Amino acid sequence: MTKPSLIFMGTPDFALPALRMLHSEHYSILSVVTQPDRKAGRGQKEAVPPVKLLAEKFGLPVLQPQKVKDQVFLDRLYQLKPDMVVVAAFGQILPKAIIGFPRFGCLNIHPSLLPKYRGAAPLNWSIIRGETKTGVTIMLMDEGMDSGDILAQEETPIGRDETFGELHDRLSILGATLLIQTIDRVIAGTIRRQPQEPLGVTFAPRLTRETGKINWHAGVGDIVNLIRGMSPTPAAYTMLEGQTLKIFSAFGRTGPVGPPPGTVGTPYAQGLPVAAQDGYVTLKDIQLAGRKRMSTEDFLRGYRIRTGSVLG
Repeated sequence: MTKPSLIFMGTPDFALPALRMLHSEHYSILSVVTQPDRKAGRGQKEAVPPVKLLAEKFGLPVLQPQKVKDQVFLDRLYQLKPDMVVVAAFGQILPKAIIGFPRFGCLNIHPSLLPKYRGAAPLNWSIIRGETKTGVTIMLMDEGMDSGDILAQEETPIGRDETFGELHDRLSILGATLLIQTIDRVIAGTIRRQPQEPLGVTFAPRLTRETGKINWHAGVGDIVNLIRGMSPTPAAYTMLEGQTLKIFSAFGRTGPVGPPPGTVGTPYAQGLPVAAQDGYVTLKDIQLAGRKRMSTEDFLRGYRIRTGSVLG
C-alpha cells in the first residue's frame, strides 16, 4: 500500500508524538505548518512552537502563516498537492479552501470521545467535570468546530488522581497511535465514517483566569477536580493575604465542617487543610506569586499561614 503524501499541522507538545510517528513510519511529509513564533513571558522573548523545533530536527520544511486563509499560504498549499492534511492541536480554524482540497481529506486528532467536549480544552474539562473516562477521536474535518464525521475512537479511563498534565501526555501518544492506524484504513478504503450524534454534544470552552479560581463554598470533590484539571498549567488558585496562591496537588475528605469555607486548619504531615462546603481539602503542592513551586511542608518552613485565616 502506497503511503499518502501529507501536510502536518500542529503547534504545542500534544502534537509531537503524532509528528514523530509519521516521520518514523516514513510518510512523505511535504511540509509542517505551525503557528508563528510569538513573544511570551516576562521578558517577552520569542517562543518557538515545539512542533517547529521537532520539524527542523527532522529536516522538514516549515510554514508559519499568520492566517491559513491568506491566499499566499493557500497558493503554497495547492502547489504542494498533499493527498491528506493531518491536524493535531494546530490553533487555527481551517477554511473550506483547505478542508475540501486533499483527496483523502483533513484528519484531526481530538482528545475526547466526540461528540462530548468539542472545543479548546477537552482534557481540562473532562477532569474538572468529574468524568471517569475519556479517549481520543480521529475525525474527518468539516467547517464546524469539531463536528466532522468520526473515523476512529479509543476509550481510556481517567485515573482517580490523574492531572491534566498526566492525561495530556497519555492521550497525545494514544492519539498518535490511533492516527497511524486510521490513515492506513483510509488509504485501504476500509474505514467507515460515523456522523456525530447531535444529542450527545457537549462543549469544552477556552480556559480563563476565572475558570481556575477556587470557590471554597463548593464541595470537596468539585474543588479537587478543578485542581487536577488545571494542573500543572494554568493552575487553580486562591488568594492568600492579597497574593495569588497556585495549587497543583490536593486531596479531599468529606465530613463535618466547623469553620466557614476557606478557613485554614492546622497543618499536618500530609499538608495544609482548608475547609470546604462538605469537608476539607488538603493542599500538598503550591506556589505563591513570585516564589518557586514547592510542597506545602517546605513552603510553611519559610511562610507562616495562621490557622483560622481565610483563603479566597
